[in-house]
Amino acid sequence: MITADAIHFAYGDRTVLDSVDLAAPHGEVLGLVGPNGSGKTTLLRTLHASLRPRAGTVLIDSEQLTTLSAREIARRVAVVVQETAGDLPLLVSDMVLLGRTPHRSGFARRGREDEQIAAAALTQVGALHLAGQPFDGLSGGERQRVLIARALAQGSSHLLLDEPTNHLDVRYQHEILDLARDLALTSDHTVVVVLHDLNLAATYCDRVLLLDRGTVVAAGTPDEVLTPPLLEPVYQVAVRRLELDDGFQLAFRPLITRTPQRNSR
Repeated sequence: MITADAIHFAYGDRTVLDSVDLAAPHGEVLGLVGPNGSGKTTLLRTLHASLRPRAGTVLIDSEQLTTLSAREIARRVAVVVQETAGDLPLLVSDMVLLGRTPHRSGFARRGREDEQIAAAALTQVGALHLAGQPFDGLSGGERQRVLIARALAQGSSHLLLDEPTNHLDVRYQHEILDLARDLALTSDHTVVVVLHDLNLAATYCDRVLLLDRGTVVAAGTPDEVLTPPLLEPVYQVAVRRLELDDGFQLAFRPLITRTPQRNSR
């Protein structure tokens, strides 16, 4: 479980997070949603010590993050970020084996156990057939699967994903988030994911945290949080919620409809 209490973060005099609380238990997917600049990625980075808040505490399974070494954090928390170099001259199998680094001391070479764990991680994400291919030759969806496999190879029970559906087509967006949800349900992972698409958050998240300008507007189930009264002031768009047999979908339009100007000529 990951919990955060009263997190405050600023770049100079600009406050990015202001007294943010968060709770992400094992076996659930927590979505961080909000408009650009709301603090989603910054909050995610404080959860794995990439950024250190000016105030507040982050706990990993009841232990303060600040008391853990970088190696111990890497063993407990796996991260898939947006910025991943795609031109690394590595085979997929080697990319996934990088996830075993926190479990090797010094310059110890990878062993048979590491290779078995990496193969099992690739199998879990349905990408074992890619093991011998160059990583930089993969499609966007294939790369995301491999990066998640690398995270799984770390052997951690906490998975943080920063906009994993970015630049992916509709099919791969759903496949990646379905995989993340499956990890939470079947492997008891804690999954925290930053998402822009609110309909994807409604479909795959157990709980969502709605942020706006560094503060928490609402936290709860998608049904409780993804409502027009909460979303419209935050996103400054009109929101219509369409109830379906298996959930709901959101539709958006500008608050003000502009009338096209006639050509004077």
